[in-house]
Amino acid sequence: MTRADPSAEAADRIARVLEFERRWWGAATGRKETRIRREFGWSPARYYQVLNALLDDDVAVRYDPVLVGRLREVRATRAELRRTRRPGTGAA
Repeated sequence: MTRADPSAEAADRIARVLEFERRWWGAATGRKETRIRREFGWSPARYYQVLNALLDDDVAVRYDPVLVGRLREVRATRAELRRTRRPGTGAA
């Protein structure tokens, strides 16, 4: 029995996650979280960890540069909001 090429497995995972994310762009999270569990067998937290990591992967950029760019912008905006939030002015 031969093992699958790890780079092929990684590329397949990137494609699956990005295709899923494209379908759910801008959707409410409740149903999306249920679909994450069903489709990937991951907790939503794990899904977002994987998604965040693949945004820095060149394979993901080549696969869908527009979607990856949008998701990077969302990530950067949220990070900036966390950095500039004053204590006591919002949710943690």
